[in-house]
Amino acid sequence: MQQRMMARLQSRFVALRLLAACALAVAASVAHAEIVIGQVTPLSGPQAVTGKAIAAGVRLYLDAVNATGGVRGQQLKLVVRDDAQNPQETVRKVNALIDEADPVAMIGTVGTTNLEALAADGILTRSHVPLIGAISGAASVAAADRMYVVKARYRDEVDRLFANLQRLSISRVGLVYQDDGLGRDVLTGSRDAAAAHGVSLVSSASYARNTTDTAQVVEKMISARPDAIFLGATTAAAIDFVKRYRQAGGAALIYGMSIIDPAVLLKNLGPRLARGYAFTIVVPIPSDTQLAVVREYNRLRAASQDPNLSTRSLEGFIAAKAAVWAIKRAQRIEPDSVLAALTKAGGFDAGDYALDFSQRGLTGSRFVDFAMFGEDGRVVR
Repeated sequence: MQQRMMARLQSRFVALRLLAACALAVAASVAHAEIVIGQVTPLSGPQAVTGKAIAAGVRLYLDAVNATGGVRGQQLKLVVRDDAQNPQETVRKVNALIDEADPVAMIGTVGTTNLEALAADGILTRSHVPLIGAISGAASVAAADRMYVVKARYRDEVDRLFANLQRLSISRVGLVYQDDGLGRDVLTGSRDAAAAHGVSLVSSASYARNTTDTAQVVEKMISARPDAIFLGATTAAAIDFVKRYRQAGGAALIYGMSIIDPAVLLKNLGPRLARGYAFTIVVPIPSDTQLAVVREYNRLRAASQDPNLSTRSLEGFIAAKAAVWAIKRAQRIEPDSVLAALTKAGGFDAGDYALDFSQRGLTGSRFVDFAMFGEDGRVVR
């Protein structure tokens, strides 16, 4: 009798061990059923409009991929943290996210100063995790280890702008810029481009980073009376400047850099104040329907309820396409393999928008174009 009871107990113990082993196996399988992509971006503060737009574009594409089965049978999981565009928070939260979530790639961090701080910290190098779609066109970011930008550099953008001003016989230009890494890169590029194209930079004025009050900058531009004003500014500050400048009687042509979301600017200013505002395009905009990537974006956006989707979201959407393209072609789903696939010579076509990350120090694209708001807010190319 005692032997039979011992046998039953041993049998139950073995069964429990088998069940525990199966549970652990299932848990491990579930843990690896998702491919994590991390994002640290401003969801609060003055740059929240950009951070939310970029994150919405990333999520729009990843959700579409997941709806068709994901990648290699695994779902893509976007883990997002808010840094309020504080460089110290960017560094802290990227470190924490990489440690806790084990992403194969980071994506869509916003801001030159934030990205420079991240590069200086060295977390991407230490962890081997690439950051795809860094939201900056600064030369310092393009040259940073494991950071990849899907649009033209600010220097490319600025040079094309001043070449265009020269063709229009506009010789007196004012510059408004944010006082940080972004603005200093734009200021240096503007001085070089003005000299190269025979344009006079008659006045330059900066406003403090993470602020939107441009009252003093407006006064300086009104006093200088340039023929055109170039805005190396963020969206919220650009809106403030254009409104104050036009209301003060300023009549100069205004050119905004690509970092300014034209749709958000138009919504906040209205067609009357926005009319004549020109802007550079380094990432396709939703009206570029001749491009396959735009048609794909517009189709998915039409079915989405996300209120944060905007013109800037296309940059996040394209960055997500680049990330998924690299993950699909990686030998293994781990950061080094994803990086090797991303930087392989020849690049790839995101949908009539070519990207090539094989040359360090350069961004994935060199495309620069121009548009302007015409009557009733219509975009004129």
